Amino acid sequence: MILITGFEPFGGEGLNPSWAAAQRAAAALNDAGVPAAAVELPVEFGAAGEALRRAIAAGDYDLVLAVGQAGGRPKLSLERVAVNVDDARIPDNAGNSPVDEPVVPGGPVGYFSTLPVKACLQALTRAGIPAEVSQTAGTYVCNHVFYALMHQLAEKPGIRGGFVHVPYAPEQLSGRQHPSMEIAVMAQGLEVIARTALSTGADIKLGAGATH
Repeated sequence: MILITGFEPFGGEGLNPSWAAAQRAAAALNDAGVPAAAVELPVEFGAAGEALRRAIAAGDYDLVLAVGQAGGRPKLSLERVAVNVDDARIPDNAGNSPVDEPVVPGGPVGYFSTLPVKACLQALTRAGIPAEVSQTAGTYVCNHVFYALMHQLAEKPGIRGGFVHVPYAPEQLSGRQHPSMEIAVMAQGLEVIARTALSTGADIKLGAGATH
């Protein structure tokens, strides 16, 4: 079974495409006979990780795919690594602005995604969906959830997990000049990632690094 999480709107936006895409992807997987659930997380440090913990505990999952918005990015971003730091550029939806605080006190410096990120990148590219491997999930609530997810799954070795960032949806732009992607395409991409993660054992070797 698959769990896909998205976030509520934040930063003055009326929409968070991560949640809309998570819902559509879960529905498509269920329609295809692949059991999946979608859960919306709050954009709040601490509370988001706790909501994720409850969601994981509520089901018997093989895969957890957390999704968030990275406005300004033009592609689906398969995040490679979560870091143990909260450093907020803007307050979260509860007004919290942690600076240089650990996600988990005493936890490891970082965790790698356990998704086969290169195989997922290849599958997305073959499906015609713009995608990339990202080396940073930032230090806001997306990274907080990514780190919390991998910290929880470290004690559940049978469950794969990782994080994907999505661009703005076109309806968010209102004349602003930013890259965007239709929510339907995001959802299709999440479905491709989920299916690839379930069907792939060892990841493939594929150049997708970064120079900066």
